[in-house]
Amino acid sequence: MFRIAAPALISLFSAALISVAHAAAAPGQPAPDFTLTTTEGKPAKLSDYKGKWVVLEWTNPGCPFVQRHYGAKNMQGLQQEFGGKQVVWLSVNSTNPDNPDYLKPAALDDWMHKQGAAQKAVLMDEKGEVGRAYGARTTPQMVVITPEGKLSYNGAIDDKRAASMDETKTAHNYVRAALTEGMAGKPVAVAVSTPYGCSIKY
Repeated sequence: MFRIAAPALISLFSAALISVAHAAAAPGQPAPDFTLTTTEGKPAKLSDYKGKWVVLEWTNPGCPFVQRHYGAKNMQGLQQEFGGKQVVWLSVNSTNPDNPDYLKPAALDDWMHKQGAAQKAVLMDEKGEVGRAYGARTTPQMVVITPEGKLSYNGAIDDKRAASMDETKTAHNYVRAALTEGMAGKPVAVAVSTPYGCSIKY
């Protein structure tokens, strides 16, 4: 009889759990509510922003892909552009405190300040519960939530995984498209894409 070794069973089980987690937050479904603490030590609850468009940006300053989008001023540009349109932009860090990439709240806040970031808040998801609820796999990974509290987009920031900083500026930005279409009352043409970047260090 064919048997699967215990390590292989564990790997298969883990993969199944990951697949379930990644399917947990699909466009059209209610966005999982959460309460996290900001880098300034204040509570932030998603449902407090119901009635507004919300963007969740998974981030990790130790990731070269995150560095690329901030270095090109791509992420800050989006934050500023849509912040001016009353979109609530929340950066989420789901890095486990035991991982070398982990930054304490003050250090993470300082890094964002030096980049000229313009999000509403930076949230600490140290247990990874919110990241898993949204099926977040990479940094960056982006989620767009409608004023009704439903997901309208989940995936990559744009369509150029291997772009240089200059090419990043000319990429098709899925987040900008989802917000522009949604805010105009149009269907989101690309509601799901495969995220790229560094794996989240849960």
